[in-house]
Parts: sequence; structure tokens; C-alpha cells
Amino acid sequence: MTSGKIGNQASLQSIFDPIIAAPSDRPFVVAQLGQSLDGRIATASGDSRGINGAAALDHLHRLRSNVDAIVVGIGTIIADDPQLTVRRVDGPQPIRVIIDPKGRLPATARCLATGDSKCLVVTSKAEAVPKGAEGLVIKASAPRIEPGDIVEALFKRGLKKILVEGGGTTISHFINAGMIDRIHILVAPLILGSGIPGLSLIPVGSIDEAIWPKTSAHVLDGGDVLFDCDLRHQRRG
Repeated sequence: MTSGKIGNQASLQSIFDPIIAAPSDRPFVVAQLGQSLDGRIATASGDSRGINGAAALDHLHRLRSNVDAIVVGIGTIIADDPQLTVRRVDGPQPIRVIIDPKGRLPATARCLATGDSKCLVVTSKAEAVPKGAEGLVIKASAPRIEPGDIVEALFKRGLKKILVEGGGTTISHFINAGMIDRIHILVAPLILGSGIPGLSLIPVGSIDEAIWPKTSAHVLDGGDVLFDCDLRHQRRG
């Protein structure tokens, strides 16, 4: 594992190089997760605002500006009502994609009314899409729409570079399905002691079965640490 200090946008650029240089003949999927030192993304009551600092938020918005689509689960929309825009940095606004198999997306969601890009709703029923969004219907035999089917459908629409932003359950599903090329984990210097965990993956029986990605660590201004993990290059424990 390598490490370094990040203090400005220029020194951040190398972190985005794998995304920018990703081959165009296949999807490239990066995930982002912000958490505490003890691996929590929110308190037990669901409060997550303020866990990561300003530099970490800048990084997230810069990450958004380097992809074609941002993917979040409906739970993130209901809990946080994010805009999913690029507003802290200069850059293009990606398509916003909401995974909503049961038609729970509120018509008042801010992602439907802000930004200059369209909002796609991944669902199994076209009639479940509210006004202001476009449905991306993917037939599913189970209540959950499979990550591989979502990535394939987005890639067919020309959305080749995809950011899976949240929440932890959605990111975990994508990792379990083997669909994540890279993950940026932003660890804030605080301990919550309890709350909602970041990742919940398929259990392993031994350390040898764990995911050991090629990783670099970078200290951001304000104390957050960015772990840039290449999930396509792993070693055994």
C-alpha cells in the first residue's frame, strides 16, 4: 500500500487517471463510501451529515464530474434527499440514476428538480416513475434488480463510466456481484461507536478469503483519509 498527502486539485489528478483512461469497450464502475474510523456511515438514527469534511466533499463532487452516471439506491434518496449534482467543483453533470424497484421515489425528491441532467429511475414497472424522471425498466425475477443487469443497461445507453455512490447496502450488492472496479473509501477522524455499517459483504470463513485490493492511502486537508482501492487487482491473504 502506498500513501501520500493531498492538498490541492493538481495532486489529486492521479487518483482520477484510472477512470479517465478506462477502456471504452466495457463499463468502468467506481464506488465511493464515506465513513467513520469504526466503519459507520451514519448514526443509529440515520444522521450522516458532517461525518466527512469539506475536502472529502470536494473529492466526491470531483469524482462525480469524471463519470457518465451516478447510481444510488432509493434508501439514500429517502434518507438524505440528495441533489446528486456537481456544484463544489467545475465539471460536467452526470446522469443521475435511482434504483427503485418498488416505486418508492417521492415526486418531491430534490434530484428530480435540480441540476441540468436527466434522472433515470431503474425499476421493473414503467408506471412507477414520477414526473420529471425517465424510467429504465429492467425485468427482475426477484425483488432486487441485479447490479450486473443495471450496469449492462446503462452501458447500452452510452453511460460507460459509472459511480455507485450509495448507500452502503447498494455498494455492498455491487461488490458482491463483482461489478466494482475501484472503490474510494473516505475515512473521517471520528468514532461513532454504533450506527449503520458501511459495507456488509458475503461472509468469509478465513482471512485468506478476504478481499485484499491494491490500495493507496492519501491524507486530505482536514484529516480525512482517502483509500483508493483497486478491486480488479487483488492478492490473497
